[in-house]
Amino acid sequence: MISTLAAFVTKEVRHILRDRQTLTILLLMPLVQVVLFGYALRSDVRNVRLAIVDPSPDYATLALRDRFQAAGRFTVVVTDKSMSRIEPLFRKGKIDLAVSLDRDFAARVESGEPARILIAIDASDPNTGSTMQAYARAVIVEYEQDLGSRGSPPVRIDPQVRMRFNPTLESVNLFIPGLIALVLTLVSALMTAISLSREKERGTLEILLVSPLRPWQIIVGKVLPYLGLAFANVLTALLAAWLIFHVPFRGSVTLLLVESIIYSMVSLAIGVLVATRTATQRVAMLVALLATMLPSTLLSGMVFPLASMPRVLQLLSNVVPAKWFIIIARGIMLKGVGLTHLWMETLVLVGMTLAFMLIAVRSFKARVA
Repeated sequence: MISTLAAFVTKEVRHILRDRQTLTILLLMPLVQVVLFGYALRSDVRNVRLAIVDPSPDYATLALRDRFQAAGRFTVVVTDKSMSRIEPLFRKGKIDLAVSLDRDFAARVESGEPARILIAIDASDPNTGSTMQAYARAVIVEYEQDLGSRGSPPVRIDPQVRMRFNPTLESVNLFIPGLIALVLTLVSALMTAISLSREKERGTLEILLVSPLRPWQIIVGKVLPYLGLAFANVLTALLAAWLIFHVPFRGSVTLLLVESIIYSMVSLAIGVLVATRTATQRVAMLVALLATMLPSTLLSGMVFPLASMPRVLQLLSNVVPAKWFIIIARGIMLKGVGLTHLWMETLVLVGMTLAFMLIAVRSFKARVA
């Protein structure tokens, strides 16, 4: 009995050692996961993009502005005299927080009257929004105490907070757009990679490759059913978000559906590419998970803010399609913006689609040769 078991175990070990692709991925996957989770799992928020509205700069407002710059948490990206010019920056996602100072700020400080400060926060991510609010309040309170210690009359600063795009701080408003991206990735990339690799293992793909069909025709024939399935999943997810979770939908449904199709095509192209570059169904599944699901969860801004990650991971996130789709989905659903604000993200997804499709078709041609 023991000898039989030992022989069986030995046989399995030899089989694993012979499958070098699977062995390499299984050895590298824990390292990649530990590194990504270690750098991505951050509860703090860094590099908060700050806009300051100072209609009448004076010694008091300049001192407070210096406090924000020296806090180490904020990056002042713009300083203006009108809040109306800051509004488009919020919708484009260029800033995270805006501080608007009173026109007669110094006079109120000197007279002991409440000096008003408006703190406007992009609360699309409620956890990040609450953290940014705490950071801004801490700077203001410290400044108020510093002024109050210098003499009388007592200094009173009245900060008023306005949460933009998600005033109730519902976390579901943050996660639903990201979950749509994950569902599309799962259906498009993972299922396509598994389906094509299964054809290779069964030998039916070889029959297709020697048929009159061209490589691009084979690819189109394989991905069209999954593209239709992805579109149906988007409709189901949006319906659930609206009826069950009451996620606000302030933008164009048609635009979001078109963007979803583009993102699905990117994921389908990645799935086809993975299938052409791997030998077995098991390897294709592992590579697809490692190349799509893990980055889509950690490096897309779905859960953890990208600004808090190291610069290397921020740059790496630019090649993750889910990052661009989540920006688009949140912009349409929560901010109500259109293509005039999201054209760059759309062009990135279209470029990724063309690039991955071209590489996938060439990989099929190489296999035919």
